Amino acid sequence: MSSVAGNKIKVSVFGESHGEAIGCVIDGLPAGIKLNMEDIYLQMSRRAPGKDKTATPRLEKDAPKIISGVLNDTTTGAPLAAIIENTNTKSADYSNVLKVPRPSHSDYPAYVKYGGFNDIRGGGHFSGRLTAPLVFAGAVARQYLAQKGIIIGAHIKRIGSVEDLAFDKNSISPELLSSLSEKTFSVIDSSSEEKMRSEIERFRMERNSVGGEIECAAVGIPAGVGGNMFDTVEGTLAQILFGIPAVKGVQFGLGFDFCSSNAKDVNDGYEIKDGRVSLLSNNNGGVAGGITTGAPLVFSVAIKPTPSISLPQRSVNLETMQNEELVINGRHDPCIVPRAVSVVEAVCAIALLDLTL
Repeated sequence: MSSVAGNKIKVSVFGESHGEAIGCVIDGLPAGIKLNMEDIYLQMSRRAPGKDKTATPRLEKDAPKIISGVLNDTTTGAPLAAIIENTNTKSADYSNVLKVPRPSHSDYPAYVKYGGFNDIRGGGHFSGRLTAPLVFAGAVARQYLAQKGIIIGAHIKRIGSVEDLAFDKNSISPELLSSLSEKTFSVIDSSSEEKMRSEIERFRMERNSVGGEIECAAVGIPAGVGGNMFDTVEGTLAQILFGIPAVKGVQFGLGFDFCSSNAKDVNDGYEIKDGRVSLLSNNNGGVAGGITTGAPLVFSVAIKPTPSISLPQRSVNLETMQNEELVINGRHDPCIVPRAVSVVEAVCAIALLDLTL
C-alpha cells in the first residue's frame, strides 16, 4: 500500500483513522521557507471535524507536531515530517463492518486486495481522516507559492440542488481567493450559505447524506508551466485530487460543457493588453496543451455523498456469504463538502509547488 505523490516534491501520507496518529513526510522542500504556523493552524481548523451539524461530531484538534525538517519555524532542506494525534476514536462502532462491507465504501475491494488484514476501524488508511496531513502539506506549500505571487482559493459551488455563484474564469482577484481560503464555510455569495446548510440538515434528519461540487482557482501562475502528454498540469493535479476520498470527478474550465459546445463559441482568443499577451476568455481553465496559459487556473471536483449513513442498506456477510442488511454505527458527515474545500486547496498547492519548482 503506497501513498506517495509528486516528482520534484514528494508527499507521503501515513497512518489510519483510529491508529495512534496520522501524518506526512514532505521530501524536496527548499531550505529557507519561513513558516507562519498560525496560517497553518488556520487551514487545519477549516478541515477539522466536530464543529457543527454539517460535519461528523468526532472532535479532533488536528494540531500538527513537526518532528523534522524545520528549525526556528524555517525549513532546513531535510525531509519535513509531521504527525497529528488521533484523540477521539470509537473503534467498537465498526465491529459489524468487519464482516458486512459498507456500500460505496472501500471495505469490500480492500478486503479482497489485502486478504482481510486491512484496518477497517474508521476506514483505516482509506478514511477521509487522512486528508488532514494533506492539508498540512498544502499549507506549507501555499506559503512558498504566496512568496512567488501564486494565490489559491476555493468555494462550495454546489451542495445538492443549491448553488453558489461561479468564478468569473477570466477575472479572479487574489483578494477573493485569499478571503475564501480563510472561511470555514467558503461561498462567494453569502446568502447561499444558509440555503446550503438547510439542504445538509434535511438529509441529516433523514439519516442520509448529500454530495456537491467544489470550484478551485489559482492566480499568479505564469504561462509555460507544465508539459504535454503525461506531464500535463491537468494530469498532475488530477492524480492527487483523486487521492481525496469521495472525489469522483475532475474538470478544468468548462469541462464536460465542452461536449455541447462549438469551437467558435468557446475557443479562447488572444489580445495584446498592456503590452502583454492576454486571453479574451478562459474556457480552458488556464491550461492549453497541458501547459498554463497565464490565465487563472480554474477547475472543479465532484464530491459524492458520504457512503456511511444510518439508513439500512443492502450488503452481504463475507463469512456466511449470505445477503444481509447493514445498519452503520459511528459518527459520520451528512455532507463532506464544506470540510473538503480546504483539502482541495491544499492539493492544488502541493501540485503547483511540484510543477513550479
